[in-house]
Amino acid sequence: MKNNWPKVLLIILVLVGIVVFSGLYVVDETEQVVITQLGKPVGKPIKKAGIHLKLPFIQTANKFEKRILKWDGSPNQIPTKDKKYIWVDTTARWRIKDPLLFMERVGTIKTALSRLDGIIDSVVRDHVSDNLLIQLVRSEGWKEQEESLSTELLTIEKTATAKPMDEMTTKNLPGREMITRAMLADASKLVPKYGIELIDIRIKRINYVASVQRKVFDRMISERQRIAAQYRSEGEGEKAAILGKMRKELDRISSEAYKRSQEIKGKADAEVTKIYGDAFGKDPAFYSFFKTLEIYRKYPNKNTSIIITTDSDFYSFLKGETKK
Repeated sequence: MKNNWPKVLLIILVLVGIVVFSGLYVVDETEQVVITQLGKPVGKPIKKAGIHLKLPFIQTANKFEKRILKWDGSPNQIPTKDKKYIWVDTTARWRIKDPLLFMERVGTIKTALSRLDGIIDSVVRDHVSDNLLIQLVRSEGWKEQEESLSTELLTIEKTATAKPMDEMTTKNLPGREMITRAMLADASKLVPKYGIELIDIRIKRINYVASVQRKVFDRMISERQRIAAQYRSEGEGEKAAILGKMRKELDRISSEAYKRSQEIKGKADAEVTKIYGDAFGKDPAFYSFFKTLEIYRKYPNKNTSIIITTDSDFYSFLKGETKK
């Protein structure tokens, strides 16, 4: 009998170890725990990290995430206030705020995501339908919308909607940031009953539906072509103005140059005439002789025929006569 005590003691120690081990549990920094006894919650949720005790075999430690979790919705086709059918892709961030209530009302993260699908999708649809497309794609403080409507989206809105642009460019209209904050505020009122806290909602992507997208691209191309034609027309006008100014300047320069040349030529002719006059006045016979020699040098030539008599003055110097 004495020889069995070690075995019995060992068995007792093993059983005590199992009991103690089953009564201990570890709470990680990223976890929070709800203790249930025979399926029913007991006590308050445990959020402090460390080693904790529970009744072995009777109580169970149910662990839930303490970190921020992600929700990604499916893209939905939603009409805007100005009747534009668009695809809206939304994302959100949430966390389990009350693990006890979460366990009672939801149970699992998969079920919680399903609940968020219905809540967030409904809120997003309501707010998208209550706002214009231009509000959903722009941010607050976009001053260009007040100063210029030349961007692609504004041009599309101007041509595609029957609403006046004055209404669409009013400073009081909220932009995407204010709309998503309103979405968050409305959805946050619906999730506390599930022990959930909704932290943020954002629109990841907005796009036209396929049936409208091609028309939008065609309209954008047409608008770009119109603007390009306008630029080309303005360029041609500027070119014509520059060429006209250049021609005017050239004509002015040519006119002034011609005037100057005529003035110089006139002065030269007057100087030549004066010199000839002075020479003729000093020695008329020499002047007559010189001019006659010039005529002899130039005429006759192969293209010129002169018919004169021998007693013509033309031959006076050849005949040794002096003209009086």
